[in-house]
Amino acid sequence: MMKKTFMLFILFVFATQWNSLSAQVVSADTNVYRVVKSNKQEYIGKILSDDGREVLLETNTLGKIYIPKSDIQSITIIHPERDMVDNEYRGTGVFTTRYQFSTNAFPIEKHDNYALINLYGPEVHFSVSKQFSVGVMATWIASPIVLALKYTIPTRNEKLNFGFGTLMGSVGYLNKGRGYGGLHWAMATYGDRKNNVTVSFGYAYLNTGMNTGEQMYEPGTFLADNKYGYWEFPQLTPINYKTPTIKAPVIGIAGIATVGKKASFVVDMMFVFGKKVDVIRSQSIVNSYDQSTGYPAATTVGPVSSFEQTTHSVNCLIMPGMRFQKSEHTAFQVSLAGIIGRSVTQNVGSLTVNRYSFPVPMCTWFYKF
Repeated sequence: MMKKTFMLFILFVFATQWNSLSAQVVSADTNVYRVVKSNKQEYIGKILSDDGREVLLETNTLGKIYIPKSDIQSITIIHPERDMVDNEYRGTGVFTTRYQFSTNAFPIEKHDNYALINLYGPEVHFSVSKQFSVGVMATWIASPIVLALKYTIPTRNEKLNFGFGTLMGSVGYLNKGRGYGGLHWAMATYGDRKNNVTVSFGYAYLNTGMNTGEQMYEPGTFLADNKYGYWEFPQLTPINYKTPTIKAPVIGIAGIATVGKKASFVVDMMFVFGKKVDVIRSQSIVNSYDQSTGYPAATTVGPVSSFEQTTHSVNCLIMPGMRFQKSEHTAFQVSLAGIIGRSVTQNVGSLTVNRYSFPVPMCTWFYKF
């Protein structure tokens, strides 16, 4: 009898402690979870139990629901005060690392690779590591094509981040790969992924690799050629000059702000201070004839004379727009962009000032993959 009584007492104590422990586990887990199923359907709520086969989730809209673990793609903790807007999950979003053209100092998270389709061409960007991403930008004819690299540096202050970026491109097959260009910059971002501002400083350069519009020839006197019984002026040896490299410091200011349930205001501004030094060349070419026969006799090519022409320009690329976040995986953005510029060209004894402006509307489709 004593033995049975003792065993019952042990079972009672064990059951009491087990219920107490279970209650503590459930009550201790006050986190809010986002459960995404394999078919991309998502639920927001608190996990009441998880027996390894299915999860019991308490949601605000559907109440308590059971979800088989085999149907679940991911379970992540969210912060309602930051990630929820009007009881709808907004999240940080993969596209929040990008404005219109420029980027900010937030990294592309793992598995948050994304692609862009612009009016001028496609882009794709991959997360290689926690702070490093690689991308490719191109036109619809794949020329030019640009390699994009970005490295981010977080700080102890979650709202302050730094980063470095670089664009290195080639004109591709349009000029047999002879042209090149690049943009290298440093940036600082203040704010969170939904509302932030970024200031960047960079240096850009461009060389198309094309010959200048002038055609100069080797100086000297060249006799006429007799071809098939006819006298012709000689074929001159051309001298080809490449276009100079355009160099430009760049200052960028960009930001994004949430203005609605699924909309954000985006502004992207770049100030480009260009400098180009052209060499203006001239040359005399005189054809002479034989006085007795009147046939071509020789061609005299004079020396090449030249002077420099310097052009300083300031261009402001303004790109205000709206982004509409249709879902976590897609978004659409439209920008009423335009360029306002001023250039000053100076050469020997003259100074020319030009002002110009023109619109560059942009539409962009974002896709996460």
